[in-house]
Amino acid sequence: MPRRRRTYGFSFSWKRAVGISAAKGRIARKTGIPLTRQGRQRKVGRAAGCMALPLALAAAALALFS
Repeated sequence: MPRRRRTYGFSFSWKRAVGISAAKGRIARKTGIPLTRQGRQRKVGRAAGCMALPLALAAAALALFS
């Protein structure tokens, strides 16, 4: 099976050429909400991680005082 020859260092994206990528980036920065699925999942996961300790403490307090 012959190997395919690749041209390293060269890639073309019509979305970058037209400006779609830059527009999406500006929108995401202004709104603070990532437009990619992975970015949104990362943002939600970070927020859930930050809320884990306060929720655990609140649940413990409810269990103790009720």
